[in-house]
Amino acid sequence: MLKTAIATLALVATSVFAGPKVAVDTNLGRFVVELNQEKAPVSVENFLKYVDDGSYVNSQFHRVIPGFMAQGGGFAKDFKRLPTYAPIENEASNGLDNDAATIAMARTRDPNSATRQFFINFIDNDFLNYSVTNPGYAVFGKVVEGFDVVQKMGQKPTRSTRGMSDVPLDPIIITKMEKISD
Repeated sequence: MLKTAIATLALVATSVFAGPKVAVDTNLGRFVVELNQEKAPVSVENFLKYVDDGSYVNSQFHRVIPGFMAQGGGFAKDFKRLPTYAPIENEASNGLDNDAATIAMARTRDPNSATRQFFINFIDNDFLNYSVTNPGYAVFGKVVEGFDVVQKMGQKPTRSTRGMSDVPLDPIIITKMEKISD
């Protein structure tokens, strides 16, 4: 009886902190990210706007650096820059680290410039974390299924093209992206 009660409480405790999940289908396979609304509400809301409006579909992972990360969401297949909503506040001080399999907002040198581009860390990238001297990059979720698909991205040959480096030779395209749980 006590064992069952403890198991039930553990299940309830983990589900309280579970955020929405988004399935990302690519031409390399599917992966699922779980978002952390509790610690990154602004980033999660922003990301979900692009998921809900469908504009991540047919975008590409345009920057893939083995042993570092895969960045996408900002360019169509033809490298046309995709429209954005207003930039958001940087939430990098939320206590979530840029560890392997986490998803974070990409930005320019301006810490509060993130719009639609995101990246997934292949490894722990501590130098991207917030500190007193570093505004950091805001983590807002984690790949919870299919990280092997993400890792495949880092094994693809890249090139420089259109003024960008580390562009996959064979485009890695998001073919479908949808919220699969709230």
